[in-house]
Amino acid sequence: QVQLTETGGGLVQAGGSLRLSCAASGRTFSSYPMAWFRQAPGKEREFVATISGSGVRTSYADSVKGRFTISRDNGENTVYLQMNSLKPEDTAVYYCTISHRPYSSGSVYPSDYDYWGQGTQVTVSS
Repeated sequence: QVQLTETGGGLVQAGGSLRLSCAASGRTFSSYPMAWFRQAPGKEREFVATISGSGVRTSYADSVKGRFTISRDNGENTVYLQMNSLKPEDTAVYYCTISHRPYSSGSVYPSDYDYWGQGTQVTVSS
């Protein structure tokens, strides 16, 4: 059984930073891409960032490029999302997820991921 547990959300002022963590268990972590998605109230879940199993390849949504950094520690089975220069429009519940396609590059499509964490709230005040 795959389990994903996010931590690190909270309330921060615009321009501030937060680091989200997602601890994974139940799958050979280093073989699978991981990703972060987010969902704001009244909006659909949207892609934020993805990272390949090795950590070499990353991809970001245009809205966070240059401000957010995804990384992973395969020894600790953990993926991170460093969020800098936060804006009020970044306010959302952030979810980590693991791909069901090993050795792929990652994807922007939720359907390519089969397990999701419970989510962590990020609120950015203006």
